[in-house]
Amino acid sequence: MTVPSDVPDSETLRGIYRKMVQIRLHDERFISMMKAGKMVMPYYSARGQEAIPAAISVQLTHEDYLVTIYRGIHDMIAKGVPPKLIWAELAGRSTGACKGKGGPMHITHPESGCMVTTGIVGAGMPIGCGLALAAQLRGEKRITITNFGDGASNIGAFHESLNLASVWKLPVIFVCQNNRYAEHTSFSKGTSVERVSDRASSYRIPGVCVDGNDPVAVYAAAKAAISRARAGDGPTLIEAMTFRFNGHLIGDAGEYIPKEEYQAALAADPYPKFRRWLQDEKHADASALEAIESSVKAEVDAAMQFAFDSPLTDASEITHDVYADAAA
Repeated sequence: MTVPSDVPDSETLRGIYRKMVQIRLHDERFISMMKAGKMVMPYYSARGQEAIPAAISVQLTHEDYLVTIYRGIHDMIAKGVPPKLIWAELAGRSTGACKGKGGPMHITHPESGCMVTTGIVGAGMPIGCGLALAAQLRGEKRITITNFGDGASNIGAFHESLNLASVWKLPVIFVCQNNRYAEHTSFSKGTSVERVSDRASSYRIPGVCVDGNDPVAVYAAAKAAISRARAGDGPTLIEAMTFRFNGHLIGDAGEYIPKEEYQAALAADPYPKFRRWLQDEKHADASALEAIESSVKAEVDAAMQFAFDSPLTDASEITHDVYADAAA
């Protein structure tokens, strides 16, 4: 791991680790419930990408906005969407964040700042600009984080959003979680530049490429971008290089990924690497980390139980939240 000059304090580093543990353990339990036949859904695992939202979200408040994509469970958990509401949503329960009607691809929880989860590639970036513009017009200091994958950097919405955000100096941070594969297409086969962040110069905004497996490096890059946005100096494009461990979605064996590339990615797993680093640098001892892990495991158990104890969403709910109430 790199060690920038502005390394966060031990408490913050442990907070980052907790978020990474939350993401990993919830993800593992979702997958185990699917394999057991207790949950049926399209699920896009973010395993391997835990460090990115964990290191960014510890610097945000509930007032700040989040826009994410279908592979965004880790972003939601890190931002503070209550896990029990995520579980209930994924399980199709009426107590879910969206009453069980959105599923994993459309979770929204404004109370924590999670404003939109979109299943349309790249669709979140224009929405992120809109949220940032609203905050700017209201004179608020809140910022917007909009996440997307490397494949989304090749569609029109990416370029339009960066251009507009630059022209209006919007308080938005574009975070490309570059896991090197757009569905089944490798980055080099579908992208004309070596780095997505290189494209930032076309719109006269900062573009930063960072090791997305290094929480301290991500923290430093996000800190600079957040300070810039809050000061009214406009957007930043952050490209965080990472890797997804479970294919495009659960059920995809990832046979298109060269075995040596996949093994190298597993060897660079940010979770155990960061855990060792915290101990080596005396930010936490083994007992403190085990306490965090035990606490999160209990959280996972409680959230899952809440979901399965909740009633399934009634079919009549399908017509609600579609049109405005005429009587209102």
